[in-house]
Amino acid sequence: MSGGEVAGLVVAVFWAVLVAFLAMVLIRLSQALRQATRLVADVSEQAVPLLAEAAETVRGANLQLARVDEITANVQDAAANANALSSTMAATLGGPLVKLSAFSYGVRSAVAKQRSAGHPERLLPESTEREAIARLVRAEVRAATAPRRGLLGLLRRRTRR
Repeated sequence: MSGGEVAGLVVAVFWAVLVAFLAMVLIRLSQALRQATRLVADVSEQAVPLLAEAAETVRGANLQLARVDEITANVQDAAANANALSSTMAATLGGPLVKLSAFSYGVRSAVAKQRSAGHPERLLPESTEREAIARLVRAEVRAATAPRRGLLGLLRRRTRR
């Protein structure tokens, strides 16, 4: 055997080993691709129902949000109505309370002037009448300035915070 024949034989063996190695690599690569294909198929089979369930859940959440929006709008209208009612009640009751205060101030001033004039017995009511009037005035002032415990008072306290 000559040197060229040995070199040719070495090259042929090298190519045979290389082809065998590449064949094994290709076989393993094809197995990996088959497993990846199966994995993708399995994931897509499970993902489609999950996506359908997620879409249904989102639709349900949107319906609930629409209901909450309606409730919020109704509560806002109720709060506005309560505020208007409160303003109306304050205007309705505030006027007479101011008049009552002015009247009691006038009575006190007149009584003080009468006392200072030296004739306290003329226009002064009897002691029991004076006490009854004082009790009535105090009761009216207490009722007008007392904290409101009803729904309207609760709404006022909550809106002030």
